[in-house]
Amino acid sequence: MTRRSYLTVLICGAVILTFTTGLRQGFGLFLKPMTMDLEIGREVFALGIAINNLLWGAAGPFAGAIADKFGPGRVAVFGGLSYALGLMTLGLATDGTFIILGNVFIGLALSGTGFSVILAAVTRATPPEKRSLALGIVTAGGSFGQFSLIPYSHALLETYGWSVALTVMAVTVLAVIPLARGVAGWQADATAQGAQSLRQALAEAAGHRGFWLLTAGFFVCGFQLVFVGTHLPAFLADQAMPTWVASWALALIGLFNIVGSYTAGVLGIKLRKKYVLACIYLARSAAFLLFMILPLSPASVLILASLLGLLWLSTVPLTSGLVAQIFGPTYMSTLYAIVFFSHQVGSFLGAWLGGKAFDMLGSYDVMWWLCIAAGVFAAAMHWPIADKPMPRLAAAGAQA
Repeated sequence: MTRRSYLTVLICGAVILTFTTGLRQGFGLFLKPMTMDLEIGREVFALGIAINNLLWGAAGPFAGAIADKFGPGRVAVFGGLSYALGLMTLGLATDGTFIILGNVFIGLALSGTGFSVILAAVTRATPPEKRSLALGIVTAGGSFGQFSLIPYSHALLETYGWSVALTVMAVTVLAVIPLARGVAGWQADATAQGAQSLRQALAEAAGHRGFWLLTAGFFVCGFQLVFVGTHLPAFLADQAMPTWVASWALALIGLFNIVGSYTAGVLGIKLRKKYVLACIYLARSAAFLLFMILPLSPASVLILASLLGLLWLSTVPLTSGLVAQIFGPTYMSTLYAIVFFSHQVGSFLGAWLGGKAFDMLGSYDVMWWLCIAAGVFAAAMHWPIADKPMPRLAAAGAQA
């Protein structure tokens, strides 16, 4: 490995996440205008986002296994094409069926261009002592996408309407295809795969209590983030806030997320990752509580969005770093994708239940309180994780 190849993977991986996660974070801006124009309930739109997230997670282990075997570049190309197709389908929507179908394509796309595949490539390209920081930097790429592309999506929406905006976004995401070349070739080491099969790796993880605790905690991350990303714009519109407040709230989450993701990567080198994760979830609960009890104004929304941004994707480099630390990098795409599937089940419930709760109760209050309780639960799940590397990794290191 050369420094140039390491930097190429780092930069291309970060930019891919900038496009894929950045565009996705702006979907909540389309909830109210699309549901009003198409005369459908919020639950239908929310169900589409929920299916998007569930498929992203469900297809993730398969995309990860393919990337582990044949390399992440090919998987990312497929993801870029599927993403563009999904956005085009949404742009042509005439009823709820198009919303569901478009989100199916996008969910499949994200399984190949999201964190599981990209972070595994970065892990393999990076020296072990720099992995936590590198994962933080690449995760920050997704954060920068949220900061830069949400205003971009909002400007398109305000200027041209939702149909044209989604079509232009479809063309934009095709930039992933040439970038995929930068992460190509970083599949798992064949010798390492010979020493441990995928079946053995799955059995090892299934027998590790910490793997399931990490999986349970990541469920909460998805529940909280996708509820906020999907329903915050509509919540603020219901409170008669100007449309720019929702756009800038999501953008500020992305901006401060850059700081949070990078800081989490640094802390993951200096401190035990599981304790940092527990503190992040507790801090999220505190942020949601402040959001509930403080008077609502544009200033309070933007301040609390900035605070939440520090805690947004900072869980990703730490969670993926723990998977690599405990089980090694050989099957990281697959193992992290399984943990991430739990995240996406939480995402499904966060998006869908938000819409269901609003349609039933006319309010999001119950969801905010669920987010507070879930953060405390996640902190409790991370604290007892046994985070030492598996004995076979220590033995391999000694032999080397």
